[in-house]
Amino acid sequence: MNRRQGVYGRAELGRLLAPKSVAVVGASPTEGAFGRRTIENLAGFQGQVWAVNPKYDQVAGRPCFPSLDRLPAAPDAVVIVVPRERVEPLIEQSARIGAGGAIVYASGYAETGREDRRREQERLGEIAIAGRLPIIGPNCLGVINQGLRAGMTFMPDYPDVPPVSGGLGIVSQSGAMGYLFVQLPERAIGITHYLAAGNSCDADVCDFISYLAEDPATTAIACLFEGVRSGPRLILAAEKARAAGKAVVAYKMAVGEASRKAAMSHTGTLVGTDAAYRAAFARAGIVPVSDMEAMVETASFLAKAGPPSGRGPAVIVTSGGAGVIAADKAELAGVVLPQPAPELRQALLAEIPEYGSAANPCDVTAQVLNVPESFTRVIDGFLGRQEYGALVYPMVYAHPSVTQRRLPQLRKFAADHGKPVCVVWMTEWLEGPGAKDYEGDPRLCLFRSMARCMATLASWYRRDASSPKPVRRSDPAARGKALGILDAAVPGRTLTERESKALLALYGIPVSPEALAKTKAEAVAIAARLGYPVALKLESPDLGHKTEAGVVSLGLADAAAVEAAYDRIMAKADTMVDARINGVLVAAMAKPGVELVLGASVDNQFGPLVAVGLGGVLVEVLKDTAVGLAPVADSEAARLIDGLKGRVLLEGYRGMPKVERAAVLDLVIRLSELIGDLSDRIAEVDVNPVICGPAGPVAVDALVVKAP
Repeated sequence: MNRRQGVYGRAELGRLLAPKSVAVVGASPTEGAFGRRTIENLAGFQGQVWAVNPKYDQVAGRPCFPSLDRLPAAPDAVVIVVPRERVEPLIEQSARIGAGGAIVYASGYAETGREDRRREQERLGEIAIAGRLPIIGPNCLGVINQGLRAGMTFMPDYPDVPPVSGGLGIVSQSGAMGYLFVQLPERAIGITHYLAAGNSCDADVCDFISYLAEDPATTAIACLFEGVRSGPRLILAAEKARAAGKAVVAYKMAVGEASRKAAMSHTGTLVGTDAAYRAAFARAGIVPVSDMEAMVETASFLAKAGPPSGRGPAVIVTSGGAGVIAADKAELAGVVLPQPAPELRQALLAEIPEYGSAANPCDVTAQVLNVPESFTRVIDGFLGRQEYGALVYPMVYAHPSVTQRRLPQLRKFAADHGKPVCVVWMTEWLEGPGAKDYEGDPRLCLFRSMARCMATLASWYRRDASSPKPVRRSDPAARGKALGILDAAVPGRTLTERESKALLALYGIPVSPEALAKTKAEAVAIAARLGYPVALKLESPDLGHKTEAGVVSLGLADAAAVEAAYDRIMAKADTMVDARINGVLVAAMAKPGVELVLGASVDNQFGPLVAVGLGGVLVEVLKDTAVGLAPVADSEAARLIDGLKGRVLLEGYRGMPKVERAAVLDLVIRLSELIGDLSDRIAEVDVNPVICGPAGPVAVDALVVKAP
């Protein structure tokens, strides 16, 4: 649908999203009509507002013109509030008069699933590109520029939203689900924009992220979406935000099969695999959240916090229970709580009652609250040390005499030390005294869940200010040689194990020694040359999974065992009527070790991917895998390995041999280069298992599927 390779920015979207004039086509005096609501939502806008409808001379106190070409000047933004059948001529007219862009409310396009409606939507996108007229929508709720009070939306009562200043930009694919964040000012959280993409015939969430990356008022971006049509454009927009020092926090909906089907009927979006999106987020520096409730808290924190510092936060509590909860959630999130150095511990003991705790979390007890100087010295003691990058302070109850009195103290700690202060509002009095003050403070960060607080801190500490740069390890000439193997392979989509391993070897991936035997005598001779024990496997380009077919024999210790296994395998082969049989592959058995699985595939939206997992044949049961966009840099390969739950097995668990980490990273990088080079010729690669033994990792089996 969206044929652009790049992303819009302020140059393309500036007139539309920061207009000086707005025309509402289809304006109506009828109460509750979308055209009437849009005019009303522009009540606070200081620019020109023109109603357009040949039926009226005036709408809601605004002058009304019969058509766009009768306006005093070309409008910056045209809001089109008419049925679908009348939209296309108005888009063409908007382009002819030199408007800055258009917003289309009308539904009934690609989201219906009808081919003729999909084509109508495509034509709008074609007009947008040809006429240099950015279009938002169709099937769109509209957009808001909060700084200009430009409510170009049909949602009711926008003028009643408090004009709270703040740096959070909201990007949403879904209109209504995104609009709920327009009410954030009711919680004293200021937003700069609300941008709803709808069906995205032209401008989409990628363009909105790009625009906000250039917007001076926006300091962080919260994005709620189902999917994008172009993975590279999402990465381009997010990297633009990262270069501008602005965090992009994303809640990606539609991660399951049922929700993906719902997304198709909702916005017509082609939703990619969840693993590919997570890999793209990691590459582009997007901070993912697992639920919508975390999106604003995380984005608000990252907007205020600056770059990460220290090894972990200091947790100061007045309740031992709150400290235990904080420690639990920190461990689950992978957040380090550095323990006080001896000199700090001695200083803490001088301030804290003996029934408190001079650790981290530090329980100062309610007694210290009666001595403000002690409370100050405790927190200054923590935040004055380099290893502590933030303060976490659970607010376990809300009383005017305490919560509001604590505000200036905590604000001063944040200012004096230049470190974020996280207030975790644990009381069930959700809007109790002080809640809005803490949430709206430019230095303090309010969380309504300890788990979300620690998850946000974990994301903060993982943030990387620069894009990873892959450095090639494999032979640059490997692609040319690999094409020779692919072209010479038997026609069909699957390479044999021997051909697949030859392809891996070109990229420097170690494979088990092997040779093809056409006779029983050849099999015995090859086994003697390789050294016992050996494995025998039937080779057929028509047989992808040999173990399930019963044509694999492992651990053969002598010639007699090889002969017997050869006979069994060939007898089984004789029953495979349609299979092409090349012979029997004789391979050296790898020494025992930790089993890994490596894989690669080509995603429709994000291109080549590489995956690593633990468990060998059990990988589908354990589901312990990590995925990255290929090719991967060294730091990305390390992130994939470190993201495995079973990575402890690589470190010599319970007497098992320790696996050389550098060798495993090298394998992942080289396979990522293979799929990156050959993504136009290969659909997927399965290397299972890779046995990591004392002599290093070796690929024991492999399967390469050619692209159709």
